[in-house]
Amino acid sequence: MLTSIEQLEAIYGQPHERAVRKQIPFLNEDYQAMVRASPMVVIGSAGPDGLDSSPRGDAPGFVQILDEHTLALPDRPGNNRIDTLRNVLHDPRVSLLFIIPGIGETLRVNGSARVSAEPELLERFAVDGKLPRTVLLVTVEAAFFHCSKAIVRSQLWNPERHLDRSTVPSAGAIHKRLDEGFDAEAYDRETPARVQASLY
Repeated sequence: MLTSIEQLEAIYGQPHERAVRKQIPFLNEDYQAMVRASPMVVIGSAGPDGLDSSPRGDAPGFVQILDEHTLALPDRPGNNRIDTLRNVLHDPRVSLLFIIPGIGETLRVNGSARVSAEPELLERFAVDGKLPRTVLLVTVEAAFFHCSKAIVRSQLWNPERHLDRSTVPSAGAIHKRLDEGFDAEAYDRETPARVQASLY
């Protein structure tokens, strides 16, 4: 078992100069373009009960760039656990991973976050007259793009590797395993309409 940085560096050596140079403390023009193109971001946070990674998705550009040091993410309806928001109130450190369909490179952003319910800010994210309950404001401390190797190895964007939905348990089946009396068939049958009705 490795227990020190020195042991790790003995195995891996030092990062290439370009891997270090690509990290900057703000969003330059290229990194801003990646944020605007991304319809999906995964937010990592830490709280008193442990760690959390939460996916957030919407139309490309749903994460707004207020300036080169500040991002704003609306909190759309979800499962109401609000794990990320609870964590941010305890520990403001967050990590964001922006994913762009069909593109191998991803964008990593680390920083600190605040939760806002300021009315004018909520209005910026209205969809069909519906406002998010809160907006997460992220102060950028480090930003860098991640190379495409993980996407290439996984063949994530290769449609020939996409799985049929029946390959893994349905949401209803997962609920039923946790609660034998749960009506999995009805839940799965009603899911598409329920999801569409509660997107915003």
